[in-house]
Amino acid sequence: MSVATSSWAPPEASQAPAAPPAFRGRRAPRHLLVGLALMVGFSLLFAALALRADPATPVLMVARPVPAGATISDADLSVVRMVPESGMQVFTEADRSGVVGRTAAVPLVAGSVLSPAQVGAPDWPPTGESVVAVAFSAGQVPAGVVAGSHVSVLLPSVSDGDGAPAAAAVVSATVVEVALPDVSGSVVVSLLARAGDARLVAAAGSDVSLLLENPASGG
Repeated sequence: MSVATSSWAPPEASQAPAAPPAFRGRRAPRHLLVGLALMVGFSLLFAALALRADPATPVLMVARPVPAGATISDADLSVVRMVPESGMQVFTEADRSGVVGRTAAVPLVAGSVLSPAQVGAPDWPPTGESVVAVAFSAGQVPAGVVAGSHVSVLLPSVSDGDGAPAAAAVVSATVVEVALPDVSGSVVVSLLARAGDARLVAAAGSDVSLLLENPASGG
């Protein structure tokens, strides 16, 4: 008798799917966040150290011209960072609220650093000096003449007793203000000079010439 035999093998064990790298997936964002936090922290630390090492001080600067005796407004001031020279008196940015509303003791020139000596009761013009206004026709004022400019005023020459022409007198002055031209183009320039020289300029009227000087030339 024949016996049928069948070959039987146990079914292969099913392979379980690999577990997702849950552990690693959770750590990657954490490392990223830690790295970003370290970058931000080092950046803030560097900025703080840089500010601490910076010797510059925020000081008040004149933003636009202010006449002597006028009230200083907030718009008249700006802030600039600088290292004041030894002995230089300045207003810091923290003094701003205390400066606004006070009086300009002297004309304030735009772009100059404000000092305590320039604020207070008007003390203008300085002792022994006078301010004289001269009207110049269109084209007589050199380009670049602004408040604070050092100029020479040439007065008309006069003849001596023998009729020989004398050299023109020269008066040194500082420009206080340059008014806007009128409809005819004339420009009024206010000049600060020694009292005696200012009287000579006033006596000459508009018959004078204006020369722009370089203060470093000593001329």
